[in-house]
Amino acid sequence: MTMSPVARLGVLLTLVLGLSACGNRDITLHELRLRDDGPEEFSIVPPKPLQAPESLSVLPPPTPGGANRTDQTPEADAVAALGGDGSRVTARGPGVGAGDGALVTYASRKGVDAAIRSQLAREDLDFRRRASLFTWQVVREDRYYDAYSVMAIDPYRVMSLFRRAGVRTPAADPPGDVRDTDNRVGR
Repeated sequence: MTMSPVARLGVLLTLVLGLSACGNRDITLHELRLRDDGPEEFSIVPPKPLQAPESLSVLPPPTPGGANRTDQTPEADAVAALGGDGSRVTARGPGVGAGDGALVTYASRKGVDAAIRSQLAREDLDFRRRASLFTWQVVREDRYYDAYSVMAIDPYRVMSLFRRAGVRTPAADPPGDVRDTDNRVGR
């Protein structure tokens, strides 16, 4: 059986297109691309208004890499909005905050792996590569929750286990009001 040149060209184009779909897989799992050409309004953070100093002869020394008066201070602004004194909130520098030292000490009592972030990043990249093997779609959709569903913790199941063990859970729903629904975001 012989094929016409047009049929051969059609088969060749189909093979080329089929194989090109196999290269450069998208392993991000989250569909975060903007679907329009408009601006991303959440990426624009306006600075605080400029203020003239009381005296130009008594200016503070410059602090390269430090904070400026016009920098946003979300924690202090939130404290002030809730009626507190925003000036008492100090920006956190590198390292552990003073109030978190005991927590970090307790959590690291059995040792800390210095390379844990790079190890987790490698393992997650491998997982995303495996999870994205057969996810080709015509219409893109978010696959994040499907891929990580085997690792998700059901908070109501854990709460039931704690209650059966006699642990009080005062901030949770009252006993008997535990829902069996899946309350994860995106579901």
